[in-house]
Amino acid sequence: MDPHHFRQATPEDAQALLDVERAAGVAALGHIFPPGMYPFPSDEVRAKWEAALVEPGVRVLVLDDEGDDSRLACFVAHDERLLRHLAVHPSRWGAGLARAAMNAAVAEMDDPRLWCLSDNDQAIGFYEHLGWRRTGRSQVSEFPPFPDQVEMALPRPSQGV
Repeated sequence: MDPHHFRQATPEDAQALLDVERAAGVAALGHIFPPGMYPFPSDEVRAKWEAALVEPGVRVLVLDDEGDDSRLACFVAHDERLLRHLAVHPSRWGAGLARAAMNAAVAEMDDPRLWCLSDNDQAIGFYEHLGWRRTGRSQVSEFPPFPDQVEMALPRPSQGV
């Protein structure tokens, strides 16, 4: 039984989602998006969240931060097949929240897929530890300097590895 209680995000959570994504992105991805050269695209990311929060078929699950009522500890966004985004606030790294968020999302998905920055070794290692496998497909990411992303899939037990 998962002790974490995720809730469906509402449009009022857009700023909090942006805040967690920015904190996690700056902490984990500075080697890919050097902040002095590529400032975090706050306006674009907030617009992305505002759209996702009202898009039919998209689920955005959030976990409120017990230590700070104004902040989210983590979130995961997905649709029927694609895990769109997963982030944990850096102050909560190592608490098992990413795994809990992933489990909550995957339980609601068919043939789960995701895209991950190819140079985000920490995330790729985490996904592979949970059984995700690279599909061999890649694409360019949406933000400068447009690094490559790799697609990963989570084989179901009946599909093999």
